[in-house]
Amino acid sequence: MNNLNALLAQYRNELLDNVVPFWLNFSQDKEHGGYFSCLDRKGNVFDTDKFIWLQGREVWLFAMLYNKVEKRQEWLDCAIQGAEFLKKYGHDGEYNWYFSLTREGKPLIEPYNIFSYTFATMAFGQLSLATGNSEYAEIAKKTFEIILSKQDNPKGKWNKVSPEGRSLKGFSLPMILCNLALEIEHLLDEDFLLQVMNKCIHEVMEVFRHPEMGGLIVENLNLDGSLSDSFDGRLMNPGHAIEAMWFIMDLGVRLQRPELIDKAIETTLKTLEYGWDKKYGGIFYFLDRKGFPPQQLEWDQKLWWVHIETLISLLKGYQLTGSKECLDWFEKVHKYTWDHFKDPDFPEWWGYLNRRGEVLLDLKGGKWKGCFHVPRGLYQCWTILEKIEKQTNLNTKVTETLAK
Repeated sequence: MNNLNALLAQYRNELLDNVVPFWLNFSQDKEHGGYFSCLDRKGNVFDTDKFIWLQGREVWLFAMLYNKVEKRQEWLDCAIQGAEFLKKYGHDGEYNWYFSLTREGKPLIEPYNIFSYTFATMAFGQLSLATGNSEYAEIAKKTFEIILSKQDNPKGKWNKVSPEGRSLKGFSLPMILCNLALEIEHLLDEDFLLQVMNKCIHEVMEVFRHPEMGGLIVENLNLDGSLSDSFDGRLMNPGHAIEAMWFIMDLGVRLQRPELIDKAIETTLKTLEYGWDKKYGGIFYFLDRKGFPPQQLEWDQKLWWVHIETLISLLKGYQLTGSKECLDWFEKVHKYTWDHFKDPDFPEWWGYLNRRGEVLLDLKGGKWKGCFHVPRGLYQCWTILEKIEKQTNLNTKVTETLAK
């Protein structure tokens, strides 16, 4: 890898000097607590509704930075104030987490969305590490228990699907549980943790990585694990599948299962080849596995999180195995991502491009984009590059020693 030091500095400096200050300075609601996520190109607030999953993500991000990068008080303060807002207003008193609130904290949308729960768990789990606060740890554990109890019906009583019709199970929850289990392993009993990990791995790699799909992952399946010939059943989300694969690689490292890492890398590369737009570059948002028109009108857009998560998976695959194919793809996706998503004039990155790679919306945050994928991805790539640098230096020393 050429210019390793420069690449490492590029990711680190973008995180610490550009992206993190943007959210620290512009997103905090100093009057009511919590965070604004709807920020325009320059960081001005254009809507004050607060979305629980994005609130949780930002608490997690600043607590993680405090725990893993530097003990900066301003980062910890930012995380704590967001967590206190969530603790007070984010749930119904029984840790059923709403989807959205008014600026002041009044509920807007009921707790139908399981990702409000998963990111609340991540937030309070990470913050419990930063503070030693047992109440935060207890919130994370209780919410995690609720998530596990809702696995068969994540939306619960707010599910709009008729039980007499087509019942499908989705990839999203087992996918995120792969990451969430590692995030809160300090709060879980070891035997229980292993049970959760192994179940997630089975679901992701043996069920949704479907044998009839040649190593590709589908978003929705019939309850018996068979393919469904329907809009939802044919849905392919390359970014989702590739993001899941770095979760699986982390589990492979944690469980000392190199074969799992190899399979995750193989899946990453197959998915990227499948999802890459060979005409304009970049990765498609949605595809139909039979090649029919997808129901999502935004299917051909290029999204920030898809490309950033892909960078993590490729770089991690290269670091863990030395895969040249991962490195070649990383260099290609890195160029596309930095050329198209980084705003050259103002902090943070654009989120939404059209198929040709032109900016569709010049917002930096909204209902779906917040303080998460860009900073987490920059942090992941920076720290993976540090590991590669150490491995390179070690290999050089060994070679020099053997040559003497």
